[in-house]
Amino acid sequence: MVLDTGSDVVWLQCAPCQKCYSESDPVFDPRGSKTFAAVPCGSPLCRQLDSPGCDGKKKVCEYQVSYGDGSFTVGDFSTETLTFRRRASVPRVALGCGHDNEGLFVGAAGLLGLGRGMLSFPTQAGSRFNNKFSYCLVDRAASAKPSSMVFGDLAVSARFTPLSKNPKLDTFYYVELLGISVGGVPVRGISASLFRLDRTGNGGVIIDSGTSVTRLTRPAYVALRDAFRVGAARLKRAAEYSLFDTCFDLSGLTQVKVPTVVLHFRGADVSLPAGNYLIPVDDNGTYCFAFAGTMSGLSIIGNIQQQGFRVVFDLAGSRVGFAPRGCV
Repeated sequence: MVLDTGSDVVWLQCAPCQKCYSESDPVFDPRGSKTFAAVPCGSPLCRQLDSPGCDGKKKVCEYQVSYGDGSFTVGDFSTETLTFRRRASVPRVALGCGHDNEGLFVGAAGLLGLGRGMLSFPTQAGSRFNNKFSYCLVDRAASAKPSSMVFGDLAVSARFTPLSKNPKLDTFYYVELLGISVGGVPVRGISASLFRLDRTGNGGVIIDSGTSVTRLTRPAYVALRDAFRVGAARLKRAAEYSLFDTCFDLSGLTQVKVPTVVLHFRGADVSLPAGNYLIPVDDNGTYCFAFAGTMSGLSIIGNIQQQGFRVVFDLAGSRVGFAPRGCV
């Protein structure tokens, strides 16, 4: 399943499928489950959805969720018991039984909504796991190890930063990003004011496992990119690639020295491994600086920059931590 801290609704691909992704396991068939139950139209649980619908014939609540990349899922809203390893079970989890799932979640059996809203899995099962969870995402292109996720208490030594809340939007995990350093020097032109969450709910910085590339508000990105270009001036430049405007031709090189990149959060400095910000985009030795700008005021710390860290969400303590080399 896709792990997404930027959305709330949990959903599974369900038979019968109108359109489903091709997954490795059989598609879940609710007709074979004794604990599956449809949510009635108009029930309090149904009304928690942003856009609830109703199947008039079956009198079943319908859900629909769309994502920023154009993907979407549509189906029946229901409750089901979810069982994890070591026989840890959570009964009556509200989730979508998706019959029409289209977009870019190729190979996914569903999505585990890990946001802060009422329908997210951490909110529904928080007391069961002491309001704590963590994950470690591996580089899919370079590691044979699977990514991992743990619910409950963890003896992890992490660098923690406080979580902030947006009163206008309860799903996202907001953090305070104070600045960024390149090559050990704070980037001029990047300050906490560029990432401030204002009273109207605009701006801010979120941690999102469902976004690949970190997006920074445009002035911050331009300052970061230009500082990195200066620090990497000895490397051979390559053409732009997709959304990346800073790429390098590293073909034939066995060792490459690049400037360090450190994210300065309130109370926590997170030093990124080079592989978290300079990534291969083809088989010809082209590597690109894996940040991008956005015209939106909202900045997003994506999953490429989170790779290899155990990211610990301590919801009881309202904080998130980063433990380097956390996938071991």
